[in-house]
Amino acid sequence: MRKFSVMAMLTTLALVVLVGDFALAADGQPSPGQLGLQKAATPVMHEIVWFHNVLLWIIAAIVAFVFVLMAVIVFKFNAKANPTPAKFTHNVGLEVAWTLIPVLILVGIAIPSFRLLYKIEDIPPADLTVKATGASWNWIYEYPEIFPEEEFISLMVEEEDLGLDYWGAPQPRLLATDFDVVVPVGKVVRMQITGADVIHSWAIPAFGVKMDAVPGRLNETWFQAEEIGMYYGQCSELCGQGHAFMPISVRVVSEEEFAAWVDSTKQELGIAEVSDSAVDVSLADIAAE
Repeated sequence: MRKFSVMAMLTTLALVVLVGDFALAADGQPSPGQLGLQKAATPVMHEIVWFHNVLLWIIAAIVAFVFVLMAVIVFKFNAKANPTPAKFTHNVGLEVAWTLIPVLILVGIAIPSFRLLYKIEDIPPADLTVKATGASWNWIYEYPEIFPEEEFISLMVEEEDLGLDYWGAPQPRLLATDFDVVVPVGKVVRMQITGADVIHSWAIPAFGVKMDAVPGRLNETWFQAEEIGMYYGQCSELCGQGHAFMPISVRVVSEEEFAAWVDSTKQELGIAEVSDSAVDVSLADIAAE
């Protein structure tokens, strides 16, 4: 029975490792019964998923080694099996090994870890800047390069008001908002994040992005979405009674759709006249305005 339980545990662990982020993971949002992380949608998140899976194998190997070692000790060196115990107290080779091997493992983990941290923190030249301000309990967005004087308040869509998203899919409960952050696919988006009252946190799991929104401080992070679609997140810092109702929705569209969205939004705001060639306007031209 004990052997069967151990085999079942190891089999389950192996399945979790092998399945990883592919099991029941919907694009841009969590799924019921999902194993692992959400499907990666940015270069940074791809590296995070790879690093996560490598660490899981390393941890599994260490746990298995310790388990086997303890089993050998229990069954081979108990009083019945070994009535006359050895009396030595030191083994230089063993002590060097159990010191050196963990150090080498940690160094091996540290190298890709530092490389990944550097990639996350080193923001490449941005094609677009979006500012997110956390408030109790909603997000306020700004596009300083496109709509310098405008703010867009994003509130959670109540369950009774849920409908269809931009592409006609059902809006997810507790994740859909009445204003999506719209960004073009394949472009580097610099996020400037701050708080208006208490500490919040802007997080999109599929992007590998999580940055605290601290009052009085402007934090920065970035992402580069690889696929068109809807991506959801939530405030990830306890911020009061409405903490669970501060979702984040990002709509990744083509560059042409983004230019058209900018043009139509300017018309709605009455700050620019719509051009007949709106769909031909490049992101660089929009930023230049």
